[in-house]
Amino acid sequence: MQIKLQSSAGDFDESFLQKLPQVEDAMVAHGLDPSQFVIAKDHSVSTNARAFGGTFRDYTVFIGDQHFTVTQPSDMRFLEYFYERCIAPDEPAPTPRQKLDSVLDRLVHWMEQPV
Repeated sequence: MQIKLQSSAGDFDESFLQKLPQVEDAMVAHGLDPSQFVIAKDHSVSTNARAFGGTFRDYTVFIGDQHFTVTQPSDMRFLEYFYERCIAPDEPAPTPRQKLDSVLDRLVHWMEQPV
């Protein structure tokens, strides 16, 4: 029950390969079948210009006939992102307005404190 890996941009990092079984275990615990997933790593054409600094890779995750692509600077950063998506709660993410309201509420609370 392993995620299938493909790459046209070199091998996956050893730390990625060592951490992957833990991610697969978390997926199973959340009702996902890792063998249904394919992760493909490719060179990112749009972000590898000198102005962006380091080298980025596009990671495309295929699940059946669906897929999504994420651009990340390293295999481990991608794996962290992927792990968070796999174990994410079913609750909807806060909207930008809700985030702003929360920040403003904290700022107002902080400013109302006696000096």
